[in-house]
Amino acid sequence: MTNAQSHPPAETVSRIPAPFLLAASIGAAGFSAIVTQLVFMREMLNVFDGNEMVLGIVLGNWMLLMGLGAALGRSVARRAGVFLFGITQILQAVLPLAGVFLLRAARHVFFARGEALGIAETATVCFAALLPFCLSAGLFLAVATCVMEAAKDPGGKAETCIGRVYWLDSLGGVFGGAAFTFVMIHFLNHFSILQVVSFANLFCALAIAWNTGQRGLLAGAAVITLGEILVVGCADLDRISTRIEFAGRQVIFRGHSPYGELVVTRHSDEYHFIQNGVPFFSTHNVEQVEETVHYAMAQWRAGGRRNVLLIGGGATGAAREILKYPEARVDYVELDPLILEAAGQYVPERLADSRIRILHGDGRLRVKTSHHCYDVILVNVPEPMTFQLNRYYTREFYQEAQRAMTPGGVLAFALGRYENYLGKELSAMIATAHRTLRSVFAQVTLIPGGRVFFLASDSELTEDIAARMEENGIPTRLVNRHYLRGVLTADRFAEVRRAALLDQAGVNRDFNPILCYDHLRHWMSRFRVQTGVLQALLGIVLFFYLLRMRPVSFVVFTAGFAASVMEVVLLLGCQILYGSVYQKAGWVVALFMGGLSFGGLVMNRFLQRRTAADLTKLLLCLAVCAAVTPPVLMAIGHVRQPAVAWFLEWLMFPVMVLLPAGLVGMFFPLAGKLDFRGATVTAAMLYAADYVGAALGMFLASALLIPLIGITAACLLTAILCLASSLAAVPRHRAG
Repeated sequence: MTNAQSHPPAETVSRIPAPFLLAASIGAAGFSAIVTQLVFMREMLNVFDGNEMVLGIVLGNWMLLMGLGAALGRSVARRAGVFLFGITQILQAVLPLAGVFLLRAARHVFFARGEALGIAETATVCFAALLPFCLSAGLFLAVATCVMEAAKDPGGKAETCIGRVYWLDSLGGVFGGAAFTFVMIHFLNHFSILQVVSFANLFCALAIAWNTGQRGLLAGAAVITLGEILVVGCADLDRISTRIEFAGRQVIFRGHSPYGELVVTRHSDEYHFIQNGVPFFSTHNVEQVEETVHYAMAQWRAGGRRNVLLIGGGATGAAREILKYPEARVDYVELDPLILEAAGQYVPERLADSRIRILHGDGRLRVKTSHHCYDVILVNVPEPMTFQLNRYYTREFYQEAQRAMTPGGVLAFALGRYENYLGKELSAMIATAHRTLRSVFAQVTLIPGGRVFFLASDSELTEDIAARMEENGIPTRLVNRHYLRGVLTADRFAEVRRAALLDQAGVNRDFNPILCYDHLRHWMSRFRVQTGVLQALLGIVLFFYLLRMRPVSFVVFTAGFAASVMEVVLLLGCQILYGSVYQKAGWVVALFMGGLSFGGLVMNRFLQRRTAADLTKLLLCLAVCAAVTPPVLMAIGHVRQPAVAWFLEWLMFPVMVLLPAGLVGMFFPLAGKLDFRGATVTAAMLYAADYVGAALGMFLASALLIPLIGITAACLLTAILCLASSLAAVPRHRAG
């Protein structure tokens, strides 16, 4: 196809915007896409109970809908122009604000208050909330390619337009991820962040309309901009939507931090702390606090100083409860300073004691750097519903805790809710946790209280909690001999012991988080949802989609799949190695987007000399990267020397992120050249394949492969897919 034939008719494009404005608009769209994605992920966590499955649902729906939007670009290939380009940019400005506002209201408009929502309900709401924005954003990329093609010099190659749009969009994503992570979330709430994004897109739309003489587009963008300025000046969308979201409750505090969102509500003289949509604690929840503390503290006889490390939950009253033991001293580690700020305002008495030392940071890193310091380590964090939280339930953490404790020290944590029956999913969690503990500690005891409490030590442990508490002379409001006689019965002890000895239980590891998968199954077991028919239908659709896919598109599909798996693996690796630091997670995302952009830029620069053989080489290199990543991550995790660890964190780890991302970024421009059938049609086809592959990779990696078979096996499967794609799907024709 000649260049003259590939250009769209002049009447479909009208006047072409200045190159700088066109590039800025595409970059602004990439910026807004990443920021909107991050905001929606956090909002979905807040609205739907904080389960990490929500993140997989968000990212999977995001990729699929973006791919669908890009595919729709094929139908407008002959009609795409500057006007449609500007319209889709305006939609990207206003739809995120409307979507988040409606999302906060949807939870209690369409579902009863307090109703636990399953995966089907969550996926439905997520799909509806993301549909408008993702369709417009995907369509924008196809239309932008059409406009970029028309803007090329007559002697230029139209094939390079696809790669140019790709790397400009990725470059905008780099700035979006960095700005969100390092600046925005420290100073702005979600609506303020989206308003910044909105004005950036509206400014670009105004500039494009003015530059090209599109009067209707200019008028529409101006009206919307003025309307949004009035809304910003007259209405606090965050406060209004919060009142709708928590209707019937008095919201006295709502704050955002790099680690999430915290809401405090008040009813009479009782305060409820809600973190990332999950009830964190209530000031009158005496049972949970006393059980958390005394089952572990009662293992020590009266007399002698006890140094206690409390990881999370000190503001619940657990820190003060520990101080009922006269010689106790508490190091309380809390990751999110916002929790400490709110606790200082509303329950200051719970931390106001000189025997409580408050430490801000990652609890696991505190354990790792302590040596024979603590008599008791209380892990008071949520259950392993996420990869980050799973770090507190792994063999590696238990080994670090063993080194951090004095001889005879006690480690304690809890899992699940045990009322009258242990389901098979909770039994599987108990068995996995028990076997993992037994691989490190000589003694492990399970206490069947309101939750199943685990005690581990290298010394003898007692189950007679009441007698030991009376020996220590500890006053309690609820957990006393009468309460324990009714709860710690012989049949309940027997049931948890049977669960702990299940034969199929494995050992939970940092890089093989099977307990996280057990928890996911336990969460899903609460909902009677039959997904077999839906899974079969989706599988059939995917099969026929892949069957009809052209060879080059299949390569892009493979690259998108591999990119998602590698991104999940590297994010998980960052969390495991350096703690749950949201900034570093955003840092990984920004680096990955930077690698995509740089790879696309480099390939676009040397595109004319590249052939189908280079596609094979890229697939082989990507397979090697996937295969070597797990052993490199594990090797980094065993480094103890501070200087070497610093070098690996700030130099080696970024290289590990940039290298596969750069390779993936090179696929798109080269694929566009090898299977070029007009810029808009080709871009729509390749973006759809890329996003579908990325969606599948994100779903499988986060919700199935890594929890079920571990990081190493997931990466090896990805490497095998890349090798198979290089053998079976590499185009045999010359570039046209």
